[in-house]
Amino acid sequence: MQHVSTALPHTYAIGIEPADIDFMGHVNNANYLKWVQAAVIDHWQRLAPAEAVAGHLWVALKHEITYRKPAFLDDDVIATVLLEKVQGARAFYETIIKRGEDVLAEVKSSWCCLDAETLRPSRLANSVVEHFFPKADLRD
Repeated sequence: MQHVSTALPHTYAIGIEPADIDFMGHVNNANYLKWVQAAVIDHWQRLAPAEAVAGHLWVALKHEITYRKPAFLDDDVIATVLLEKVQGARAFYETIIKRGEDVLAEVKSSWCCLDAETLRPSRLANSVVEHFFPKADLRD
């Protein structure tokens, strides 16, 4: 089953630490992966029912990052997460990292849902997926 995105964007505030700054005086690019992971997991934990959160884990399969502008220590940075679709045990996200109106990075990522006990891929029940897609158009 595939759910085409009618999802509402989820925002996640990013805290920049002194350790995030590299030799060039801005946030090291590797930190963007940490931010995307935190934002996507926050999205899951806030919208999914508690029993689904307890019973499932997410692992990243792929990240494709386009860096636009650097981030600095005192910047106010927000990640906006949009769940594009859920297909089988996989979820596809777009995350936009911004400082004000400036886009710092655009990230496309795919994730695999795992059963928390068996650590094997697990499809989410439609009743769980529906929490992420208000008035979703459900298609086979």
